[in-house]
Amino acid sequence: MRKYVLSALWSLLVLGAPTPALMGVASGQALTADQIIETHLTALGGRAALSKVTSRRATGTVSVATPMGPLGGPVEMIAKAPNKMRADIRIDLTSVGGPGEMLISYFFDGTDGWSMDSMQGDTPMSGDQLAGARNNFFPSPLLKYKELGMTPALEPTQQVNGKAAHVVLFTPKTGPAERMFFDAESFLIVRTTSTLTLPQVGTVDQVSESSDYRVVDGVKVAFVLSQVAGEQQVTMTFTKIEHNVALDDARFVKK
Repeated sequence: MRKYVLSALWSLLVLGAPTPALMGVASGQALTADQIIETHLTALGGRAALSKVTSRRATGTVSVATPMGPLGGPVEMIAKAPNKMRADIRIDLTSVGGPGEMLISYFFDGTDGWSMDSMQGDTPMSGDQLAGARNNFFPSPLLKYKELGMTPALEPTQQVNGKAAHVVLFTPKTGPAERMFFDAESFLIVRTTSTLTLPQVGTVDQVSESSDYRVVDGVKVAFVLSQVAGEQQVTMTFTKIEHNVALDDARFVKK
């Protein structure tokens, strides 16, 4: 499970109903990639509200589909501007005959990162995992995508779960490109896709879907994230998300 869940966690941490003005922008005219991004930021709450969010803590549960049956447990994720992140997951293995609880942690201190678990040991981030973490600025890399050197390219509209979505392909200076699907009515991100090269398994196509957006301190955040990568499906459901909590920098560093 730890091979694939990392980028989904990062996506939820950094990526979060349109106003009548937004609806007007979407109707009767073709939008550029830049206009879609700005309308998305407005739909999230606006640049001013997003700029006030300096940290986030999300707690809830994770469910992992496996051939032996579903596995689950609690999850806590924290993020701190500009791009520090951490996730802690506990998976109960007893339902599939396992020895008990598996502890998994991910750390990224803004420059380097690690994955750690109680069964497989510690592994430093590298390749696409590391580049992806470095590109995911909090609370959204789209706030300054031009400064970061991300190149957006508009693609044809597609259907996501029966609804039209604007599609923008983002290519960073380094690391994997990511295709984002913005709901044509709400302009919230409902799907992201990317292809990652992972040292453990090689090339993996990854699809993440975000839903159940709620307003937290004036900013919309997805409370449910589902990801399929290879044959692995992971769903994270959050019961509480807090902003501007005090987070010690030491929590993002491997000890």
